[in-house]
Amino acid sequence: MNPFPSLMRTVALVATSAVLLAGPAWAADGPAAADAQARFQSDMALCNSGRSNQGAATCRIEAKSALAAARRGNLNDAPGQYERNALKRCDVFDGSDRTDCVARMRGEGASTQGSAQGGGILRMGVTVVPAE
Repeated sequence: MNPFPSLMRTVALVATSAVLLAGPAWAADGPAAADAQARFQSDMALCNSGRSNQGAATCRIEAKSALAAARRGNLNDAPGQYERNALKRCDVFDGSDRTDCVARMRGEGASTQGSAQGGGILRMGVTVVPAE
């Protein structure tokens, strides 16, 4: 008896099952992949327009890196992520200095000037301290 035809049928069955079962998973990634590709195209258009906050070469590298991260599922655009990142800047302070920093990051009574493209954003708030 030759086991080869039986083995080939088993391999073919496993391969077919894998393709059929993977189909829905690929379809589920379709919209996410399309969104990532659309975002990449938008990012590249911004890079090529010269209106980004970076040099053109750096901007293109960042756009490609963001696309790769999105394809791996590592690009986190969770709601509130921007604010959490901004507030992390205040972690180096203690007490009232930290409280003042958080207020500035949230835009509470702070004036803002500058830009990322210009080298940085300066947030300034005034705290009145009564005389002792």
